[in-house]
Amino acid sequence: MDGLAVAEPGHVLYCGDCLEVLAGLEEASVDVVVTSPPYNLDLRYASYQDRRAEDNYLTWMVAVATALRRVMKPDASFFLNISGSPNRPWLPFELIVRLRPIFALQNHITWIKSIAIGGDSVGHFKPVAGTRFLHHAHEHIFHLTRDGNVPLDRMAIGVPYKDKSNIARRGHPRDLRCRGNTWFIPYETVQSRAAKFNHPGTFPVDLPRWCIRLHGNREAVVLDPFMGTGTTLVAARREAVRSIGIDIDPAYVAIARERLEAETPAPLRAPHARTG
Repeated sequence: MDGLAVAEPGHVLYCGDCLEVLAGLEEASVDVVVTSPPYNLDLRYASYQDRRAEDNYLTWMVAVATALRRVMKPDASFFLNISGSPNRPWLPFELIVRLRPIFALQNHITWIKSIAIGGDSVGHFKPVAGTRFLHHAHEHIFHLTRDGNVPLDRMAIGVPYKDKSNIARRGHPRDLRCRGNTWFIPYETVQSRAAKFNHPGTFPVDLPRWCIRLHGNREAVVLDPFMGTGTTLVAARREAVRSIGIDIDPAYVAIARERLEAETPAPLRAPHARTG
């Protein structure tokens, strides 16, 4: 494996197999894991072949989850973004059942990528061929912890009340309520694969930013074992926390490093107490 230190202290990238790299990381050293592994849907990655036999894929992901648990602190959060497809819908649920002996499923968040309200629609729309399936407009974010009892800073991604009378009536100190477990985070509009750094599985930078904020540790070490082009690390840099990224493809690692170095440097934040 090849460790690559980014120009700004606090962000390290590794090019290599995630299981090999994770084995070399310090035990109980990571606060937040945010990652989107290959979905096993035959997507066109540059190096990785995204089409394993299903049992082989699930066994591999259990091994990755076990390695992640070792490097996570006792109160760490693991945000796992994964999706099926219209004609392969079972995989996310098969995986989360396999992970049950390793982690507690503390929250199940639905990431909404596009939504229709009345006659209007907002967000990313990818057409589906044929007449059997509805448009696939969401993905899963499984929030996994060691014991299911990790406190979160829900107001860090809170939203204002519509009915302002609820602020005083329910004894809230400010005009914020929990966002809940449906997150609408649309993609920015792009016209080509090049605009997504020629990677088939990127997510919007706000997704890992919200995960980092929700966990609530403002001095966190954030890990993405399937870093791709570095979106989680960009999010960590914008949130002024440390990060570690791993990817098997040297071209993606190079892009991630370029993206990080293009970001405006941000000083690491002071500690911030979590609130329920």
